[in-house]
Amino acid sequence: MALVKYIIPLLLAALSFASCSNEKSLQKYLVEKQDNDKFLKVDVATSLLQSETSSLSEEEKEILKTVKKVNVVAYKITDDVAEYETEKGELAAIMKQEKYKTLIKFGSNSKGATLKYLGEEDAIDEVIVFASDDEKGFAVFRLLGKDMRPDKMIKLMKAIDKGDIDVSKFSTIGKIFDM
Repeated sequence: MALVKYIIPLLLAALSFASCSNEKSLQKYLVEKQDNDKFLKVDVATSLLQSETSSLSEEEKEILKTVKKVNVVAYKITDDVAEYETEKGELAAIMKQEKYKTLIKFGSNSKGATLKYLGEEDAIDEVIVFASDDEKGFAVFRLLGKDMRPDKMIKLMKAIDKGDIDVSKFSTIGKIFDM
């Protein structure tokens, strides 16, 4: 009986240590940068993306409901290129984690973008775009949702082109990088 009294707490302690991960998540990184003035942060609920003049179809409205929130964090290179490289490296290490599945990657060593996701191919819970330009800086676009489907998201992209989805809230990001 005395042995059981010591084994149970030891097992619980071992389980709690085993469940802790040393890997840094994108969420932790973004939270850490919230108070850092070197980063531009934009958080928008998707309910604010529907413009007053939008004529979204019922299907497009349903697709938009699968996206709950959009987070954008951007870092513009000013004078400290070493800090940019450090931050970019930290993000790249996070994005290399096995849980982030790659959809597409393009660009060169000095500029490019990577599109990754969390979830299943037909039920995505998070889409992440990590874009960088070694002359301007980097940005992370994070779409949080529930059961988003890539084929349906293409329809939303068309709604953006038509002006049915208001992306003006993100214009400050484009101005920073002269996009």
